[in-house]
Amino acid sequence: MSATTAVLREMRWWDIEPVLELEHALFPDDAWSPGMFWSELAHARGPGATRHYVVAEESATGRIVGYAGLAALGDLSDVQTIAVSREAWGTGLGSELLTDLLKAATAFECATVLLEVRVDNARAQKLYERFGFEPIGFRRGYYQPGNIDALVMRLTMHEHVAENAPETGTE
Repeated sequence: MSATTAVLREMRWWDIEPVLELEHALFPDDAWSPGMFWSELAHARGPGATRHYVVAEESATGRIVGYAGLAALGDLSDVQTIAVSREAWGTGLGSELLTDLLKAATAFECATVLLEVRVDNARAQKLYERFGFEPIGFRRGYYQPGNIDALVMRLTMHEHVAENAPETGTE
């Protein structure tokens, strides 16, 4: 599987059940509840939307192989969740999902994007660092059960946009 075989689209209520299956497979100890996803999606549509949620759907099968969500409040946004099925690890799908969330943060006119990541999830931390996120602190015992700390990371959007802007000039 490659990232190009998955199509990103807006997450809808009928996606909650398959997303929960993936959620429980990836995060068995601290999986979100159905109510948490319902609550997030309730704020993802309409003129006052403050959330952006997408799923990655495998082109051939329609199976959901990833999902991601962002919450925005004023000029601050927070990556609520991002997940990729194990068989899609290493395909670039995580980068594709994060890119989509950062585009949403730009659309929400957010100056800063925050996220929490488990201190023992080096794979995810490397992804975020590649996008310019920097560690700014810890939340002790954030992930339960297990009392696992979270590393808090921040991306300043104007710096991200400047670093990733296409070069201009004549050829």
